[in-house]
This record gives sequence, C-alpha cells and structure tokens, in this order.
Amino acid sequence: MPSQWRQSGWHWWWLVVILVIADQATKWLVVANMPLFSRINLLPFFDLVHVRNYGAAFSFLSDQGGWQRWFFSVIAVVISLVLIVMLRRQPKSMKAANLGFGLIISGAIGNVIDRINYGYVVDFLDVYVGSYHWPAFNVADSCIVIGAGLIIFDGFFSNRQQS
Repeated sequence: MPSQWRQSGWHWWWLVVILVIADQATKWLVVANMPLFSRINLLPFFDLVHVRNYGAAFSFLSDQGGWQRWFFSVIAVVISLVLIVMLRRQPKSMKAANLGFGLIISGAIGNVIDRINYGYVVDFLDVYVGSYHWPAFNVADSCIVIGAGLIIFDGFFSNRQQS
C-alpha cells in the first residue's frame, strides 16, 4: 500500500466529485424541464427522455413494492466502500484500474442519491436503432459501464509483475 494517499488511486477523487455533480445536474435539468415520459428527438438514433427507474439495470425488480430501493442503495454503498479501500491500497501507476474504480464509485453515488431523494433513479438518455431502444440510462450508469470496462481492460492488458 502506498504510504501517502497522493501516491495511491485516491488521486482520482477530483474526478469522482466532478462526475457526481455532472450526474446530479443533468438529472435536475431533466426533472425541472421535461414532463415525465416526454421525449425530445436530437438525432436519428438518440432522444432525451424523462423516465423513472425503480429497479436496477434494465428496470430489474422495478415492480417489487419498494424494498428494492433500499436493497440497491445498500449494495451500491457497500461496493463503493470496497472500491474506496481498493483505491487507497493501489499505487497511482495503476491508471486504468484506478480510473475504473473512480468511475464506478461516482456512478454508484449518483444513483444512490436519486434512490434516497426520490425512491427511483432518473434516466434520460435513449439510444436506439429503428424501433429497438436500449433501456434509458443516465450519466451515472455510463460511468459504471465505462469503469467496469476499464477494470476488465486492465485485467487483460496490465503489465504488472507477479510477486
């Protein structure tokens, strides 16, 4: 473990803060300016929408009566705490993994804020091809997916020496 936090993965905290603010700001703009279920077409394959997700990814367990709100919040907090500890233990040189952990933490925090404040997550990005629509998502969801991709990339392509 690096002796100073500045030499660890914690040096990414500035990005975590910026992404949580960006996530919450974009969600606030959608809630304040778009009626629920409204749609604004921006490109032939991309719309802004205003929808609520009471479940997890792809609305998993969204119709379960409310217990899932706290269940998913606790899971996100626990995962974030584990990743925070991992960030502190990893050297700064592990850039892809550290960035991935930071992105996942920011996404988890952004969605937990929604779950606590609203009881659901605000989703607003709608990507589609023809009549096939990918489930709506938000900035936090994007951070989680990109972060997971970076961690997978790091696992396959990192040149760490085995001790």
